[in-house]
Amino acid sequence: MRSLGIDYGDSRIGVALSDGMGWTAQGLCVIDGKKSRKYVLAEIVAIVEKNQVDTIVVGYPLNMNGSIGPRAEITDAFIKDLQGVMASIKMVKWDERLTSKAANNAMKEMGIKQTRKGMNDLLSAVFILQGYLDSKYHS
Repeated sequence: MRSLGIDYGDSRIGVALSDGMGWTAQGLCVIDGKKSRKYVLAEIVAIVEKNQVDTIVVGYPLNMNGSIGPRAEITDAFIKDLQGVMASIKMVKWDERLTSKAANNAMKEMGIKQTRKGMNDLLSAVFILQGYLDSKYHS
């Protein structure tokens, strides 16, 4: 079974998928977050079913001091909606602090323009999922 990583945003939702062994995360797609919640959930359900996903890791945007702010509350509502359509799938909240910065740095190192829409979201999803996968093998 595989794990899915999600970087949830209002405009774009980055999605990453683990390999079959659960060792590495690869960027999969970017979902248009401006579309309806029903559309977004249907897209994620289709990905989960197609790829035999058993765990969804959602980036959880805590404040730098570790507290829960408005963005985390929005993400909580998204996770609740996900659980409503996929009750049998394990949901994991993963601290995503500094993943956007790491994604920006990676893009710079690879020579990818910062203006390339969705690339930051996709890479952030990869970093979120890879962090989770690494934690499973280093604990």
